[in-house]
Amino acid sequence: MPGPGFFFFGDEERKEVMDVLESGYLSRYGKDDDLRFKQKVYTLEREFAQKIGVNYCVAVNSGTSALMASLVAVGLQPGDEVLVPGYTFIASMSSVIAVGGIPVLVEVDESLTMDPQDAERKITPRTKVIMPVHMLGNPCDMERIMALAQKYNLIVIEDCCQALGGSYRGQRLGTFGACAAFSLNNYKVINSGDGGLLVTNDETLYRRAFAFHDQGHFPLRKGVEVGNRTLIGINMRMNELTGAFALGQLRKLDVILETLRMKKARLKAGIQAGGLEGVSFRRINDPGECCTLLTVQFEDEELAEKAAKALNSKVVYHSGWHVYNNMEHLLNFRDASGTQRYRKNMLPHTDSILRRSINLSVGVVDPGLGADFGINPLTPEEEIDRKAEEFIRLVKPITG
Repeated sequence: MPGPGFFFFGDEERKEVMDVLESGYLSRYGKDDDLRFKQKVYTLEREFAQKIGVNYCVAVNSGTSALMASLVAVGLQPGDEVLVPGYTFIASMSSVIAVGGIPVLVEVDESLTMDPQDAERKITPRTKVIMPVHMLGNPCDMERIMALAQKYNLIVIEDCCQALGGSYRGQRLGTFGACAAFSLNNYKVINSGDGGLLVTNDETLYRRAFAFHDQGHFPLRKGVEVGNRTLIGINMRMNELTGAFALGQLRKLDVILETLRMKKARLKAGIQAGGLEGVSFRRINDPGECCTLLTVQFEDEELAEKAAKALNSKVVYHSGWHVYNNMEHLLNFRDASGTQRYRKNMLPHTDSILRRSINLSVGVVDPGLGADFGINPLTPEEEIDRKAEEFIRLVKPITG
């Protein structure tokens, strides 16, 4: 099932893609003096950097690649530890492992984002990076996280893959840390099927990230520049077709976010009007959230399970890939020393919160997130009201 951007596909994306097809240039590299070469990836990088409010952007082939390039750019070394929340997509952990680091799992709080208090408890002399994940479009408590980073001299890499366009206290997500990663896959705020974006304000980090994503080359190379490569890289380049589609989506970002915020506010108000006992909503750290989902929380696990069954849905704990307990490849992973660092139920506070929470769809319609019940960005107001009434009708007999 799709994310918000899917519902806004239209002539704008088709035009951008047709420009590329008619040009004959499918790679991000082409002849600058040929007017047929449209430079869609380069244009996407410039427009996204301006939109977010940063100096530099590198377009890559996935959000995972953006995280890996960020970690390499900041100089993560084998054995360095990275603080990562236990409720996130596996890429937050796998990107660290892929470049030789060690993910250290941190509890989440009622916002379903990293708990700064537990993050501080997990800091060791080997900790180098803290990776706050703006999960389900909700900004992390960046004031406390940035204070932690300053106190312990840690590098912050923001995982904004589920929160493109969001903000915290008036500042765009992705502009707090040294680097930030965004995803453009099918489930995200805007999408191009797959793709990612890395942003930074630091020229050195930009050059290192670009080099890693393009076989060691300097940014915006012309041809194969023997003698100027700076580090060993790999190929994570975005192609022109992906860049073109993403460009069409990016120019709709404000409309998409405005729509999501209006739809979520109406659904939430409708449910609140039911006066359900023992039912609340996850804490939102800032109104600048992306509003892709509405998370309902119950006072105990038994009520949540019964409510999920009534809604033909599931509690977040059982929702799939984003819950560390369901990442069998992570739980079976052993580091270079043979140590098995991860086990089921190692984050009891996270487990409890996820067992008491149910996600309702607003923009992301994804059973993999437990969002089986809810609305989508095109749902009319009267249908939103009916959905809220249905939620109340199904849950009220359970809560009493």
